[in-house]
Amino acid sequence: MNIKTSDLKTVLSTHSDIQLVDVRTPEEYAEGKINNAINIDVTSDNFEERVSNSLKKDSPVYLYCRSGGRSVIASKILINKGFEVYNLEGGYINWESKAN
Repeated sequence: MNIKTSDLKTVLSTHSDIQLVDVRTPEEYAEGKINNAINIDVTSDNFEERVSNSLKKDSPVYLYCRSGGRSVIASKILINKGFEVYNLEGGYINWESKAN
C-alpha cells in the first residue's frame, strides 16, 4: 500500500516507535535520511535475513528509497514474509521536496 508524504509525516508525529526503513544503499543513506529510519539495503545479499532479524511482524513497516522503485521491490518481499507494508510515494526525493 502506498502512503503520501503528508500521511507519513502525520504517522511520524503521532507515533514515536514506527518501523521506518530506508532501503537505499548505505552511501545514499549517509547523504540524507528521514529521522529515525534504519537502513536495510534492498540490493544487498542479506536483505531478507536482515529484515527478519530487525523488524517485528506485529507492527507496520514504512519503506522508502530514492524515488519509489526499490521500495516497491522491498514491499513485495516483506508482504510475502507476512509484514504490513506502507511504501512512501515518490521516495526520499518527494519527501525532501515537501520538507518545508
